[in-house]
Amino acid sequence: MDARLEAIRDTVLARNPGEAEFHQAVTEVFESLGPVHDRHPEFLEGAVLERLCEPERQIIFRVPWTDDAGRVQINRGFRVEFNSALGPYKGGLRFHPSVYLGIVKFLGFEQIFKNALTGMPIGGGKGGSDFDPRGRSDAEIMRFCQSFMTELYRHIGEYTDVPAGDIGVGGREIGYLFGQYKRITNRYESGVLTGKGISWGGSLVRPEATGFGTVIFTEEMLKTRGASFDGRRVVVSGSGNVAINAIAKAQSLGATVVACSDSSGYVVDEAGIDVGLLRQIKEVERGRLKDYAVRGTHVAYVEGGSVWDVDAAVALPCATQNELGGDAAARLVRNGLLAVGEGANMPSTREAVAVFQDAGVLFGPGKAANAGGVATSALEMQQNASRDSWSFEHTEQRLTEIMVGIHDRCAATADEYGAPGNYVAGANIAGFVKVADAMLAQGLI
Repeated sequence: MDARLEAIRDTVLARNPGEAEFHQAVTEVFESLGPVHDRHPEFLEGAVLERLCEPERQIIFRVPWTDDAGRVQINRGFRVEFNSALGPYKGGLRFHPSVYLGIVKFLGFEQIFKNALTGMPIGGGKGGSDFDPRGRSDAEIMRFCQSFMTELYRHIGEYTDVPAGDIGVGGREIGYLFGQYKRITNRYESGVLTGKGISWGGSLVRPEATGFGTVIFTEEMLKTRGASFDGRRVVVSGSGNVAINAIAKAQSLGATVVACSDSSGYVVDEAGIDVGLLRQIKEVERGRLKDYAVRGTHVAYVEGGSVWDVDAAVALPCATQNELGGDAAARLVRNGLLAVGEGANMPSTREAVAVFQDAGVLFGPGKAANAGGVATSALEMQQNASRDSWSFEHTEQRLTEIMVGIHDRCAATADEYGAPGNYVAGANIAGFVKVADAMLAQGLI
């Protein structure tokens, strides 16, 4: 790391103790930016990095609610509004027991660069709660969401901060959150949340967008080697919305996705994952992958373990942060891995990324490869603002154009700054320069 940036990084880490994921995200970005500051000393003079690493606003609040037995439960809510240089804060809400300030800050920091790469006028933010929706009734989830929004509504709006979904927050939760916002404010402000239902302001392709976009980006990387998904063996981690749609898109391009996972284990289906059956179990029945193994044909289920034990030409980590470590990366490389496209946020550890890059594996970092979700959220905002609604085909075409543009921007920027083929450097630099220019133009804010 450039010595000038290392000193800034060390100060950031000292100011934010105990936030391991945020430290990891900051370090990964700083490692790419030395050549930028050689060309643009004004970024150092204007303390752009110091300002960029300090959120514009951090909100932490209590979320009291009652469960079905009438017991009072208390959770903690977060919203980190990180940077608005390019537009209103934009980023999802995550409901999961692992959520704490460091997770939210890492996600919000990544979101700044991801949103900049889309070319859309949106800033970066993130939020959520340590609430666990798993095993809760619809009534309990509704009461929690209503209590959560009773505080959050003060801080959001279509020109201020526009949340969306993330882990644990899907269409059901967005509906409850929007309903409470409307009830409190007496405004039908469609643009205040994205990921809404199609019949009340949502966008076609939004549920598919992150998974589809990850595959589109990875396909563009493969094209640089004269390859494609067609005929490739693929492994996907996770079995939620992003993973399911990544599986569907990859198989539509001729791949065979042989494995996917959940927190209990993974399945191997050599004939290719049955997307219809997987959707039924995970999205309709809210079941577990072991149910897929019972109802599928010639399917192996492995309790625990790692899905990365299954060899593949393409790996699509779509579950959660730091799920793919150095040992797993080395095993995948030994077994002939060609490309990795991150469908989750920072799912590969620093050790894993180094293994992939040292081996010449095509590696698409999450801030670029999984930007399709937020890009389509921005398209939903466009439709809301114009009181319009677009067809699936038109929206998918726009998504494809955006993802191809992100790929080409990352590749061209990596070339420009002397790191050809390094999509991590390309994504970090392209996103940073766009935001830094806007920050300097807007003065000391």
